[in-house]
Amino acid sequence: MKDQIDKEKLPKHIAIIMDGNGRWAQKNSLPRILGHKKGVEKAKEIIEATLDLEIPYLSLFAFSIENWNRPKQEVINLFNLLSESIDNYLSDFLNNGIKLVVIGDLSLLDEKLRKKIHEAIEKTKNNNKLNLCVALSYSGRWDILQMVKKISALVKEEKLSIDNINYDTIKSYLTTSEIPDPDLLIRTSGELRISNFYLYQLAYTEIYVTNVLWPDFNKNEFYKCIIDFQKRERRFGLTSEQIKNELPFIK
Repeated sequence: MKDQIDKEKLPKHIAIIMDGNGRWAQKNSLPRILGHKKGVEKAKEIIEATLDLEIPYLSLFAFSIENWNRPKQEVINLFNLLSESIDNYLSDFLNNGIKLVVIGDLSLLDEKLRKKIHEAIEKTKNNNKLNLCVALSYSGRWDILQMVKKISALVKEEKLSIDNINYDTIKSYLTTSEIPDPDLLIRTSGELRISNFYLYQLAYTEIYVTNVLWPDFNKNEFYKCIIDFQKRERRFGLTSEQIKNELPFIK
């Protein structure tokens, strides 16, 4: 499957909504936490595949702000698993040039975990082979809201004129300011929604939905998504004829 990928047409940034851990566990008569543990293993596999293809940006939607409403014990188990994953894989990140970026409202996290995350970010900040962006305690609406508050404060303090606010201004105050918008969004488990993820950033992103549950997702499924992406014509609001003659400038 990998040999069918055109290395000249790779997406620069792939984002993934990793969905289906709980249903996978239920399907296999296992506790939900084992579904999440299997999901972490699959995340590692896809990170390795992304590195191998030399795709520079990968975003993983790990935990939404809405997920805080799940049963308390499941949330505790998830964050314990996150803490363990940092311990288990930080050395791999350092050895393989992976820069960890974490976006979301981290103020909602336990202080000890927050400290561990910031330490991992600091230790990997100079890595440059793969920018791994983990969306944690994140929602697209929250991201837009915090951006609006920051820009509004600048206007109120007369540090920014309303007339000077443009698309670049907005992007610079989103949590993804240093990350290009995704070229491809993959959603597992067959759900046909974006679940409050990257609401602003997905304006011209190609979307691929697979019925495969995240713990069953593997490198070949990942390659299928990329091959499908490479068959599409990205028009950015232009016509096919225009695309043939010019490259669109999308802010």
